[in-house]
Amino acid sequence: LYAKARAGELTNFTGIDSPYEAPESPDVHVDTMALTAEEAADHVIAALRSKGLLD
Repeated sequence: LYAKARAGELTNFTGIDSPYEAPESPDVHVDTMALTAEEAADHVIAALRSKGLLD
């Protein structure tokens, strides 16, 4: 996808021709500087479970 965006085949692509806009009030915040990939995944899964989105 990034190659297509850089070639102009995709427009409004975040990070290429459209800026990243951080959410004002995210449902889940994951500190990827402090957590390993496994810990981050566990954090996301726990958040989804607490919201009743996963069993």
